[in-house]
Amino acid sequence: MKIKKILVSQPQPTTEKSPYSELADKYGLKLEFRPFIKVEGVTAKEFRQERINILEHTGIIFTSRTAIDHFFRICQEMRIVVPDTMKYFCISEAAAFYLQKYIVYRKRKIFYGDKKVDDMTKILLKHKTEKFLVPLSDIHKENIPGLLDQLKLKYTKAILYKTVASDLSDIKDLHEYDIVAFYTPSGIKSLFQNYPDFEQKELAIAAFGPATAVAVEEAGLRLDIKAPTQQCPSMTMALEDYIKRYNKENKVK
Repeated sequence: MKIKKILVSQPQPTTEKSPYSELADKYGLKLEFRPFIKVEGVTAKEFRQERINILEHTGIIFTSRTAIDHFFRICQEMRIVVPDTMKYFCISEAAAFYLQKYIVYRKRKIFYGDKKVDDMTKILLKHKTEKFLVPLSDIHKENIPGLLDQLKLKYTKAILYKTVASDLSDIKDLHEYDIVAFYTPSGIKSLFQNYPDFEQKELAIAAFGPATAVAVEEAGLRLDIKAPTQQCPSMTMALEDYIKRYNKENKVK
């Protein structure tokens, strides 16, 4: 027996040459990419149920481009005109520049860090009198809200988009693959939403990140491949390590 087919629960890489393509070429693998989860915006009706008045806030904290897209989408849907005086605080320079898609950049008050919480601490403390709005997904990290709590700043969390399971009904049997690689706990949740009677059997499961590994084990599944580790800091390295060991044990030349 030989490992021939791997399903990666992520979008396909945009570049032809990627660590995945190199892995496929090296071991003669067939790789398929299929996101198990997708992002959907909350509706205007759902947002109204949160009872949040955007215009009561004087600063918006953006943690991603997705957050930016859904903030301006909901404003458009609800016919909210964001005043020119609104201040924007972004986790990175790239996110700040992305604002140009929606506002005249040079005419707005925009501040950004370098992807580090410490940078945001300095910036936010300089604007501690603002009332902040933090657009988030229903599943989100608590690093920014936690920082705001720590700094004792006024803020409101606004759930503007949510992570939902993709429709995988066209994949009739996951056992046509030798390995399925997961990157998020939501991917494991999607697995059972799509295949309620799923049994792992001989299918190898790979997990990236400690939270994903915990989700695999809590679901009663066998975790065969774990990344990152000291020896294998990337998913592709972990997959290669597993393939080498598997081939050796099964005497594949």
